[in-house]
Amino acid sequence: MPERTVQSSPPRSRADLDLVIVTGASGGGRSTVAKALENVGYYVVDNLPEALMVTMAELVFESGDATRRTAMVLDVRSHAFTVDLVGAVDDLRERGFKPRVVFVDAEDDILVRRFEKVRRAHPLQGSGRILDGIAAERELLAAARETADALIDTSHLNENQLRARVEELFSPADARRLRITTLSFGFKYGIPLDADFVVDVRFLPNPYWIPELRDHTGTEGAVSDYVLRQPGAEDFIAGYADLIAATAAGFEREGKRYVTVAVGCTGGKHRSVAIAEALSVVLREKGLSAYPHHRDMGLE
Repeated sequence: MPERTVQSSPPRSRADLDLVIVTGASGGGRSTVAKALENVGYYVVDNLPEALMVTMAELVFESGDATRRTAMVLDVRSHAFTVDLVGAVDDLRERGFKPRVVFVDAEDDILVRRFEKVRRAHPLQGSGRILDGIAAERELLAAARETADALIDTSHLNENQLRARVEELFSPADARRLRITTLSFGFKYGIPLDADFVVDVRFLPNPYWIPELRDHTGTEGAVSDYVLRQPGAEDFIAGYADLIAATAAGFEREGKRYVTVAVGCTGGKHRSVAIAEALSVVLREKGLSAYPHHRDMGLE
């Protein structure tokens, strides 16, 4: 009998492992991010010391498809084991892995209020104040924040909003493509920390001053139609979409996978929402992966 040829499957590559590393400010929302990643199918390793990152990556790679999507959540409370995070990530890349680093952050006063609410000390404050711990942690994590692939500002997000944002960013579809978020916000609540572009649409008339539109939002047809009919609105959207489309290929070549276009008006309810929605549509028509997200809608 002729011998049967057994076809072996092609060798797996470390680059095929969808590896996400989550770090950031204590109180910034790492636990919520971890839960959201679990919701979209990631195997999550929580409170991992940086010194064990490479070992854990090798273990999950060897375990096969069951852990093909893995997230490691690093906690400053394990600082006794801390090595250089940027160096550890570089080590992973030298070994063939392609990790994505996500940094969660929030404004100092927001972090203080969160610690006070749960009546916990900051893990690095020692005998000082909460703000002292925050400052020490910011110094420790400065390089990681600077080199992160995605920065998520949680200052004005509740748990459900943060979970939705993460699930949107890390859903399995198009996981390796550049993902663009058009993020509406209100200038009176502050510019988002995670903005790559900041767009000011306060040059458009404010629907707030139209009584029948005041209580509605930019996701509703009447408000959206009013905003988009204003002189210059469609040209503004088309021009900005062209600018983003022109830079998208460059961002991808540089390894950037997330771009946040922050679209601001006064309160983040009418103009910015309508423009963010319309901008996402135009970007998708150009073949880009774009999704709207509304930070401050509902605060008024």
